[in-house]
Amino acid sequence: MSHTTVERQAAEFGHVAHVPVHFDDLDAMGLLHNARYAVLLERALTPYWAERGVAFRGDVHAAPDVFHAVREFTISYRAPVTGVGAVAVHFWLEHFGTSSAQYAFEFRSTDGATVHATGTRSIVRLDPATLRPTAWTEVGRAIAATLLRPAPAGA
Repeated sequence: MSHTTVERQAAEFGHVAHVPVHFDDLDAMGLLHNARYAVLLERALTPYWAERGVAFRGDVHAAPDVFHAVREFTISYRAPVTGVGAVAVHFWLEHFGTSSAQYAFEFRSTDGATVHATGTRSIVRLDPATLRPTAWTEVGRAIAATLLRPAPAGA
């Protein structure tokens, strides 16, 4: 990966975050370890929500939309990330229901030319007391609306 500064990719929908890949994210062959993709996705999602006022600061009741569990994580690896540097993580919401949501994501080179991986991450908001699904807040719904992928024309 190049160490030069690259303009942030523009996305038609969702958000693109440039996330650093550190030496300890690599496997013995110098490739981004397969298990680290989930961590890097989390490192892209967390600041997006935090910059909009939804962040865990030790009290699940202060930001109830952060109390959620990952229900499913799928990933398809396309081309390895080699070495340290930044990777562009493009993420968006395909679905935002009453208590669940499904993100889709792409890991790309910072110039956007290489797709490293694609996948989905489904989550369910939980009630901290019962650990049962519960509805997203209005604040969460408003932020989620900024990430929803528009329906295809004619759908």
